[in-house]
Amino acid sequence: MPDSDPSRDGRRWFTTSHWSLILRAGDEPNSASRHAREQLFTKYWYPLYAFARRRGHPHESAQDLTQGFFLHLLEKDCLKAADPNRGRFRSFLLSAFKNFVANEWNRSTALKRGGGIPALPLDGARERYEIGPNGPASPESDFDREWAVSLVSKALHDLEEEMREAGSEGRFAVLKDYLTGDSPARPYRDVGAELGLSESAVKVAVHRMRRRLGTLLRNEIAQTVSDVAMVEDELRHLMQALAG
Repeated sequence: MPDSDPSRDGRRWFTTSHWSLILRAGDEPNSASRHAREQLFTKYWYPLYAFARRRGHPHESAQDLTQGFFLHLLEKDCLKAADPNRGRFRSFLLSAFKNFVANEWNRSTALKRGGGIPALPLDGARERYEIGPNGPASPESDFDREWAVSLVSKALHDLEEEMREAGSEGRFAVLKDYLTGDSPARPYRDVGAELGLSESAVKVAVHRMRRRLGTLLRNEIAQTVSDVAMVEDELRHLMQALAG
């Protein structure tokens, strides 16, 4: 996982663009708002799907609820009602989804497709959910865990892109296991021999990648909270959700 220590100047990476992603997504349709919506939907569709599944909805119902909810957000201009003063966008979104499921979903009404929302990769949702963690959990904890996974995956992707552009794609492929803990990391000495680096140089490279991943992750979080002070709280919540 990324280094959880904030940078020496916490505001250096938290610019005035906090909540910018949500604000852009709520704008009138244009290339910028469409891109912002696609980013939001990509981050949050699976956490909402997992919430619905844990609530007892079968795959088809959870899939339609998720797709219908995003269409509802656009048709009713709900993103414009997302008030930055209320803090965390994930809390706003989950509350809105709960209301949608409880009060506004009519199972007898055929789901309208399209409406300007991007195509969501829902075809793989059933398999992803079924191979996910089992055991006692609440719908809210499922949502938080998948929200955390989504943000970490996006930050890892951005780090990989940065290293690819710098000509270090091969180094990322070899060292990424040290960032996620998904599989046992090999000894630094062995990895160094593969990369042509000393053991100490590998440690330095991993440390730098962790710090950069932490910055990218904070940038992702900063787009959906209203104040810099919330970023570290959200990061701690993310870590707890992944550990739980």
